[in-house]
Amino acid sequence: MRASGTFKVVSFTPAPLTPEPPVETGLPVGVATMEKHYEGESLSGRSATLFTAAFDQEAGVGSYVAMESFEGTLAGREGAFNFVHGATTDGGPDRSAEHFAIVPASGTRALKGITGTGGLRVDEDGTHRIWFDFDLPA
Repeated sequence: MRASGTFKVVSFTPAPLTPEPPVETGLPVGVATMEKHYEGESLSGRSATLFTAAFDQEAGVGSYVAMESFEGTLAGREGAFNFVHGATTDGGPDRSAEHFAIVPASGTRALKGITGTGGLRVDEDGTHRIWFDFDLPA
């Protein structure tokens, strides 16, 4: 099944973190927490996100990895689950080295047993789109 929609970042809070041992690179690593709200015909809910990135905001160059805990409705089924995603950008609109997976055994209630993949895209106008290609036990 596929569920898709849009999302908005409601909060982005950088967290203090000093990696041990300290290693100086061209792009420092940062950590933040985020809250996102999702809406669409087949998707609605919210997520708590742990976000890690090495990124140059001005140039739009870097990579990120995020772990999200989603709570809401997919294709009419209510529950919660975790998903992980990451990508690299080189300053242009395209993303590379993308990864997106629903974490096995993380589903609850009507989403218990959920498995699958998905993806993210940011439109030219800044709209953030997400989709989940998922399976649920009968």
